[in-house]
Amino acid sequence: MTATRRALFVMVVGVGLTSWAFAQSLKPRARDLGVPFEGTPGPLNAITDITGVEVGETTIIEGTGEHAARTGVTIIWPKGKKWEPVFAGWFAGNGFGDLTGTAWVEEGGMLGGPVAITNTNSVGTVRDAVLQWYDSIPKVDIAWHQPVVGETSDAGLNDMQGFHVKREHVFAAMNGAKGGPVPEGNVGGGTGMRALGFKAGTGTASRKVGNYMVGVLVQANFGSREQLTVAGVPVGKEVTDVQPNRPQADASDREGSCIVVVATDAPLLPHQLKRLARRVPMGISRTGGTAANGSGDIFIAFSTANPGAARDGNDPINIQMLSNNAESAFFTATIQAVEEAIINSLVAAETMTGRNGLTVSALPLDRLKTILAKYNRLSK
Repeated sequence: MTATRRALFVMVVGVGLTSWAFAQSLKPRARDLGVPFEGTPGPLNAITDITGVEVGETTIIEGTGEHAARTGVTIIWPKGKKWEPVFAGWFAGNGFGDLTGTAWVEEGGMLGGPVAITNTNSVGTVRDAVLQWYDSIPKVDIAWHQPVVGETSDAGLNDMQGFHVKREHVFAAMNGAKGGPVPEGNVGGGTGMRALGFKAGTGTASRKVGNYMVGVLVQANFGSREQLTVAGVPVGKEVTDVQPNRPQADASDREGSCIVVVATDAPLLPHQLKRLARRVPMGISRTGGTAANGSGDIFIAFSTANPGAARDGNDPINIQMLSNNAESAFFTATIQAVEEAIINSLVAAETMTGRNGLTVSALPLDRLKTILAKYNRLSK
């Protein structure tokens, strides 16, 4: 990583995303390389194509050796920086992981506050910080809130036992969240993550469904090299070099995990949103993921439609919903967006050296294009 890029990473901590987003805008995404994805994306091809959704990311890259920090936190606000619960549903493709607060999502069909994603050992810190953020806002009185916080393990590149994510990092991500382009790769909770044999991390994509949108954000940290599949092409089997510099010391590579957040502006009810979440594994499988025993594949879907559906009182609440039959198109859109978001995370990620000198290489983009062309799968 160049000194300039390292400086940009550090700038994300506590000061917002503008500079880093500009740097990201100069990088190609998977679609720009000619990967032939199905479906029509929104203008940003990101979860922020859903009006009101904001994403904030704090990236922590500090130190070397045993205590190297390569981690962070990602925040997804369904309706901006406020308390406005939305309908939601969740699903665990494989439960070797954690997504806190899902008992109430299942019981009440509601998501209150943002969804946060970080590393495995920082879930408690992030959960507490979300509560403290709301407590710091004047005139906001929330009687009860169970924050939704997901995790994947960055233990290879990051000193997870160092608990480097602090309250101020969570506050920075919450306060700095915004709409527009979403930084991908080695950022936020995805900073130290890797997937399918290469450096990965945060990725996003979206799809149009009639007059509605579906957007996803993934924290990709799953799968082994030989599984990597791009647009149906066995890329991982073609690129057998460019391995981590300490493969034997990194023998845990790579069972898990993957957290996926699905957002839509379509009027879907909680049971319908759970059905969307249940389609996420089909998108992961297109990239080669198989939900191994040690993989925490956990997903949540929410809708920004039906404002006021969570208001108090005993009077009936008027809501809208699409028919179950109409949901089939949303299933397809979710699957397509998840596939593209994962590949976007790989394309955006850069080679990283972390804890105890472990180096995980980025997917070589020139070779990706050559391999896709070899299989007649390059779109341009």
